[in-house]
Amino acid sequence: MIDELLPSPVGTGSTFVDYDAALTALYPQEAAAVASARPKRRMEYANVRMCARRAMSELGVPPAPVLSGARGEPLWPDGIVGSLTHCPGFRAAAMARSSAFVGLGIDAEPNLPLAADLLEFISLPQERARVQALTQSSPEVCWDRLLFSAKETVFKVWFPLAKRELGFNEADIRIDPDSGAFSARLLVQGPTADGERIEGFNGRWLSRQGILLTAIALRRATGQ
Repeated sequence: MIDELLPSPVGTGSTFVDYDAALTALYPQEAAAVASARPKRRMEYANVRMCARRAMSELGVPPAPVLSGARGEPLWPDGIVGSLTHCPGFRAAAMARSSAFVGLGIDAEPNLPLAADLLEFISLPQERARVQALTQSSPEVCWDRLLFSAKETVFKVWFPLAKRELGFNEADIRIDPDSGAFSARLLVQGPTADGERIEGFNGRWLSRQGILLTAIALRRATGQ
């Protein structure tokens, strides 16, 4: 499904099923990174990296380990940008060549409502008002959870470029329920890419099979 949200040439890999074989296919460095983790964590870690290897193959990139940085962000081979995501019942990876894309972000969430206190924590007042209106008109989508997913996707593109945190209240997100698109307006100074200041991001979203997906692909030299 994630490939439907991303342009060419972006490589993707995804799975709805966890495979035991993904554990034995880990590189030694990856296996060491989760050696003391709980079995559930090791399984999701291994399977999302299996997805990463599929994306590498699709992109024509030799398979390589995907370790994590201090913030938990994936560390890609030179010349590659990408993103990983996992939630109950779904794992996915997306990657592209940095010569074509400044950054990628993807996120998957279950189509289930957020706790009320969490929504207040992750959103701006105007975002909550929009979520309420969308919920009244189209209750089949958990718009609060989709808002959270979009914010996570924004962060995944932001962090490798800015090298600093982005608070939930530092980007204002609008979701278009009809086009499957969303926009994020940065409320703080953004990083530069290709000599231009980034003021926001445009992304796409999808709701299917109980999963909410969001994705941003930031192209080189053409803004969003």
